[in-house]
Amino acid sequence: MTPENVPTSVPASVTESGTRVAVVTGAGSGIGAATARALAADGFHVVCAARRVERIAEVAAEISGTAVACDVTDADSVAALAQACGPVVHVLVNNAGGAFGNDPVESADPEQWKQMFDVNVVGLLRVTQALLPALRASGDALIVTLGSVAGRVVYENGAGYVAAKHGAKAVTQTLRLELCGEPVRISEVAPGMVHTPEFSLVRYGGDQSAADAVYDGVPDPLVAEDIAETVRWIASLPAHVNVDELVVRPRAQAANHKVHRVTQD
Repeated sequence: MTPENVPTSVPASVTESGTRVAVVTGAGSGIGAATARALAADGFHVVCAARRVERIAEVAAEISGTAVACDVTDADSVAALAQACGPVVHVLVNNAGGAFGNDPVESADPEQWKQMFDVNVVGLLRVTQALLPALRASGDALIVTLGSVAGRVVYENGAGYVAAKHGAKAVTQTLRLELCGEPVRISEVAPGMVHTPEFSLVRYGGDQSAADAVYDGVPDPLVAEDIAETVRWIASLPAHVNVDELVVRPRAQAANHKVHRVTQD
């Protein structure tokens, strides 16, 4: 299969065969792309959703999945995603998110804060609402939120992202309460330092040196595949096992503020 031939909606043959369907937002790169690959390797037909069509088409072609252009900040786009997924979805990975800016509260840009809340919190709401009927229809569903350790402990110069990830955690935990008794598991994976090509680069407005400095001297930070493996594992567990939250850090990071760095002589 080539990117040009990737389906943009789940083929009827997938539904008819009983193949499990997983939807991953933000699947064009980083943790999202790695998660799509991991779930496909476990037998899921994966719907790769993200704004950049070329990226998701490449990932979907690699794993024989479906590529659906989706902006989680746009209600019509999310509705189109739900339509493309079909009547039954087994796993939803709410991975789309991001950090924008690294300023103290005193000088932070409110527009960047709005953008972070729209992607990390309201986007999570839109996608979950849109796909919940298909998840219920599976009879055994799982929703995974990709959170962050920033959703647990505050730190300087990151209040907007910290607040957004605290919001995502609150939405996920509330959903767990509201769906108790239904055949839907609710989990949050909260990574620490994960070295992906784009996360810090976007946060620092394209400043590569500032992005690289985040990981300077850190021996073996996590990579996207590490987090993807945690999602794959959660999805592989029996239906009665709910992993409420899973915090994952590299060995070098004992806490948000405690990171071992190796100095160069």
